[in-house]
Amino acid sequence: MTLAARLSPHLPGLRRYARALVGSQPAGDALVAATLAALVADRAALPAGLSARMGLFRAFQIQHAAAASPETVPAAASDGAAGIAAARLAGLAPLSRQALLLGAMEGFAPADIAVLISCPLPQVHALTSAALADIARQTRARVLIIEDEPIIAMDIEAIVTDLGHSVSGIAATRAEALALVADDAPGLVLADIQLRDGSSGIDAVRHILARQAVPAIFITGFPELLLTGQRPEPTFLITKPFAVASVQAAIAQALFFGSTALPQG
Repeated sequence: MTLAARLSPHLPGLRRYARALVGSQPAGDALVAATLAALVADRAALPAGLSARMGLFRAFQIQHAAAASPETVPAAASDGAAGIAAARLAGLAPLSRQALLLGAMEGFAPADIAVLISCPLPQVHALTSAALADIARQTRARVLIIEDEPIIAMDIEAIVTDLGHSVSGIAATRAEALALVADDAPGLVLADIQLRDGSSGIDAVRHILARQAVPAIFITGFPELLLTGQRPEPTFLITKPFAVASVQAAIAQALFFGSTALPQG
């Protein structure tokens, strides 16, 4: 099997992780591209003894560590969302953020995370808990939930409030979402993509963003339709059925970076 055939199935997940890790699609994709270039130039750069997915993520971790050195990191913007994220990054341990995303968002087991971030296994759970606690201390928001399945909406509401945030409203359609925003501007939007009346959660978020800059997280049962690399993609994308930890991680990261990225509709 060729190297491309081995790695291709795992690229959408790696690109999702990279975007969430660094806070933007261009920066995340640049790191993924650099990882692939290193593997093409030297096949030995793919760690031996690991599955294709583990090897690809481990190679990315090595590339990210090199890019994050003081000599190679560009200066952060002093204002706007980039400046806010840079200030918050200064107070959050990188390994904690990586452990959180690799486990909660990408579904790696603690033992695998230990290998990926070169960390003793006993520290993995502590790192994840530390990341959630650190981000929670820096961010509090009123959250608009756009979800047409009542049980799922209730589950998301419970996750949001357990993290210490409040819910500004729950909408089942685009029209309901826009009406709620008119009454109470949210600090975060968590939106299903396909809604009950045939309207689009992406379209709802696009209209909200026309009124205000707000971080957004999207939910879908078909992530492969958005993770194509052919057009702008959401930075934070949750796959249905989702795990509680995945939603927690996405909320923490979206608020941390203030990401307003959304796919084209």
